[in-house]
Amino acid sequence: MDLFKMFRRHRTALSFTQEKSLDAIKHESSNVNAPIMPSLNDNRQRLEEILANCKDIIFIPWHYGPNLQYEAMAIYCITLVQDKKENYFKTVMQDLVTHQIGPATDIKPVDVINFFESHGASEETAHVIGDLDRAVEDILEGNVVVFFDQWDKALSFRAITLQERQVTENLIEPVVRGPHESTVENLRKNIGLIRIRLKTPDFKLEFFKGGGKSNSEVAYAYIEGAVNPETLAEFQERISQAKEMEILESSYIEELLEDSIYSPLPQFRVTERPDVAAAALLDGKIIVMVSGSPSILICPGLFIEFLLSPEDYYSRTVFSSFVRLIRFAAFFITLTLPSIYIGLTTFNPELIPTVLLLAILNTREGIPFPSFIEALIMTFFFEILTEAGARLPRPIGSAVSIVGALVIGEAAINAGIASPIMVVVVALTGITIFSLPQYNLGNAVRILRIPLMFLSASLGGFGFMIGFLLLLLHMMSLRSLGQPYLAPLGPLRPRQLHDVFVRAPLSSLLRSPRNRHQHSGIQQTRKKDKW
Repeated sequence: MDLFKMFRRHRTALSFTQEKSLDAIKHESSNVNAPIMPSLNDNRQRLEEILANCKDIIFIPWHYGPNLQYEAMAIYCITLVQDKKENYFKTVMQDLVTHQIGPATDIKPVDVINFFESHGASEETAHVIGDLDRAVEDILEGNVVVFFDQWDKALSFRAITLQERQVTENLIEPVVRGPHESTVENLRKNIGLIRIRLKTPDFKLEFFKGGGKSNSEVAYAYIEGAVNPETLAEFQERISQAKEMEILESSYIEELLEDSIYSPLPQFRVTERPDVAAAALLDGKIIVMVSGSPSILICPGLFIEFLLSPEDYYSRTVFSSFVRLIRFAAFFITLTLPSIYIGLTTFNPELIPTVLLLAILNTREGIPFPSFIEALIMTFFFEILTEAGARLPRPIGSAVSIVGALVIGEAAINAGIASPIMVVVVALTGITIFSLPQYNLGNAVRILRIPLMFLSASLGGFGFMIGFLLLLLHMMSLRSLGQPYLAPLGPLRPRQLHDVFVRAPLSSLLRSPRNRHQHSGIQQTRKKDKW
């Protein structure tokens, strides 16, 4: 009986191992690209199985040759090739003869095979494909794929005519002076907008496709000789993980590249301006673009760069420096003003001038909440109005934000929920956040403001200093693709401070670029010229 049980266990384990090995073989065989068969009917049957229930895939059979005895077939996606006016049969065949052909009565399959396998096609978007998976991929990308009977390859023509948004004025990063064009959802068009500004062979581009079901095309670019080789190597190592992910937007890649995923501070800039992307490339940055997204990711991103506007370099030096200082002050106000107010009114009222203190006490008379709760309530109302204004249509959103702020502020004062001074503090905090050029830095400030308010309400000025120092320590330890986040302030780089708090004249900036690799290359060239 024991021998019988042992035999059954051994047989079960053996069958399990065999099934496992068969599954592994099947899995390995499924990873191998299926070749195109010489039989047109076999290819059509396999494609119909792969594209089953895809009702927007069109199969068009046709004939050619003497007495129209040879078969061919064109396949395309009607939702991507919406305006298919071109005769792809004619495009294929007219390369084989010296004149415009009619029914192609003299052409045979052997002529087609010899010609196109020798790369004789004149159509720039035509290419020969040898496996079925690539054929399906091309069809779903908006190509017309042509199969011939008696040929184990196919021809693919780029024919996508999907309606796309045209290049328009940038609404996210508007400027008074400077270029007004914006990127769109077309990857090649975005690359062209940057290439027209950088007419140099040092402008390098790399393409790859994301994994999963999306197969989105991703491109990253840099300028050879300007980019830090170590930063580029680190970037390429991290972005290699994206080849196995489904990527629909550049933000999907952002988390793969970040040094600290859970940090509220943004570590990469995002822009929809081609001129900003071109300037970043000249400064030694790496940009990432994804098909179907107008957003361009700029890597690495330093804290100072989030407070710089493209218009700083299009205006006069004195005015640009003045506006930049206002922007830095606005960042400090929107981050710390509620915390300072809570700390002073709760723990250190003796630091407030007497006249102002009496005015605050007079306005707070009858308010049932402490300053911290009052600030939280008004901040919550303001954040709701901000989100509502952002989600509503643009003409309505601005009106709702303005009217809503006025109505809620006045109602809160009349109802005794908030004091007028608190409404002023919250309103000033909310307005100054919109002066920050980068939207993602504003989002970080909205999050960091709450713990600072809590520490000020708990420990007063001492708690505020603890929170501010912890934030500063976090920023000093943060890295963006290995680069110090607070550079050139921490570590201190005096030679690069001419474009931080104030902007030096463009003549000095152009002669001494911030990127040290460009700068060292220029210095070496000048030394050689001297000798």
